[in-house]
Amino acid sequence: MLAKVISSAVMGIDAYLVEVEADISPQLPSFVTVGLPEGAVREARERVQAAIKNSDFLFPNKKVTINLAPADIRKEGSAFDLPIAVGIMAATGQILRDDFSEYVLVGELSLDGSLKPVHGVLPMALKALAAGKTGFIVPKQNAREAAIAQGLNVYAVGSLSETVSFLENGDKVEPYEVNIDEVFSEARTYPVDFTDVKGQQLSKRALEVAAAGGHNVIMVGPPGSGKTMLARRFPTILPDMTLEEALETTKIHSVSGNLPRGAALIANRPFRSPHHTISNAGLVGGGTSPRPGEVSLAHHGVLFLDELPEFNKDVLEVLRQPIEDGEVTIARAILTLTFPARFMLVGAMNPCPCGFFSSQTHECQCSQQAITKYRSRISGPLLDRIDIHIEVPAVNFKELSSDEAGEPSVAIRKRVNSARQRQTERFAGEKGMHCNAHMESKHVRRYCPIGHESLDLLRRAITKLGLSARAYDRILKVSRTIADLEGTMDIHPQHIAEAIQYRNLDRNLWM
Repeated sequence: MLAKVISSAVMGIDAYLVEVEADISPQLPSFVTVGLPEGAVREARERVQAAIKNSDFLFPNKKVTINLAPADIRKEGSAFDLPIAVGIMAATGQILRDDFSEYVLVGELSLDGSLKPVHGVLPMALKALAAGKTGFIVPKQNAREAAIAQGLNVYAVGSLSETVSFLENGDKVEPYEVNIDEVFSEARTYPVDFTDVKGQQLSKRALEVAAAGGHNVIMVGPPGSGKTMLARRFPTILPDMTLEEALETTKIHSVSGNLPRGAALIANRPFRSPHHTISNAGLVGGGTSPRPGEVSLAHHGVLFLDELPEFNKDVLEVLRQPIEDGEVTIARAILTLTFPARFMLVGAMNPCPCGFFSSQTHECQCSQQAITKYRSRISGPLLDRIDIHIEVPAVNFKELSSDEAGEPSVAIRKRVNSARQRQTERFAGEKGMHCNAHMESKHVRRYCPIGHESLDLLRRAITKLGLSARAYDRILKVSRTIADLEGTMDIHPQHIAEAIQYRNLDRNLWM
């Protein structure tokens, strides 16, 4: 007898439907799975057989053939356990139902028949909704995440027995529902705040400008000056995430298995801080079956690279493409996948190997050759792609001992949101452009006109600092952001002057 059950799998960060066909034939007992199954899928036969028996059902003493269609795409993961088990029981007449086409089933089975959560449930739920399915049967631990797909009936089950009971008597399980507004309000909390930062007014101003325009940042300062502290609080002043951004970010984390347990949606900007020993694949994604890397996990958020020169130079260079394109394309022999990677890069480094170059309180022990070698680990092309360079000096005792609280993140974020709103209105007709940092040269010429006084100031700065053409555009982009923060339509000389300050770590000023 033959039975068909619909399941789902993930390719990249998007899902596709899989038809699970179960055929029971009167031949010598065996269990065969076809349709390009990977290791975890092939091992499903052991879990499924034990789960069926331990749930007080009968496993057929015949030949069991499972086909996963489409058969030309590799199938991975343990999410097929539940649909395979349901297919076998339907084919043997143990489930009193003939048609399962309205449901999509996913779930990993334990040997005792209970269900464990699986990865990638949100993209699967969205695919089921788009395909016109009315029901999505998932493990209870995945129900909150799946219910984000509004309009799809999500049924949370805890075991194989409960699944069978629901399929025979669907009225016993109510659809799981979540309120997206409540999910957003619950998730939009940060454990840190800019009020914790003592002093560093210029650095905080620069980070506010960066947040307002979506600009990449590099911070240079001695050990203990607060670079990491500032970076960890940077997401708290970024604009609030939209539902579209939250869904896309949650899909990436769900597929990667990084979604916090019990979480339904990532409503805060991600903050990723990989160690400097990370590999190319770990940073941009990869593997035999490609998975998202840190740049994609930081999508719509912040990628913080502490001790930037300590990263392998090849690893840093692979950042150039995602910084420019906002995505990463990974090509393999069997498939090519593109992962979104529209993140804000925040780098931090010491001015020299010992960290005390130009310090007023500590003597630098580094030779000029050592300093030059240390700084040259960051290539000119990568540095050109960073809009804002910040010098973070050591905090003096008076500022450290002050009881005066700094400006809270919510106040800064309010100004940032206002500036971003102006940019959203400005770029309403530009596809894929949401902030000033996304502008290309043609957009800079269109949206960043400057007067003769500003042009002369910029010309003198470019000549003196020896900046590249890319740096010229980035100064204008940052100037546009500063003007947006002030609420002015025109870019004035003071905006250009402030933007030029954020380029003073370019090559000829380092030595």
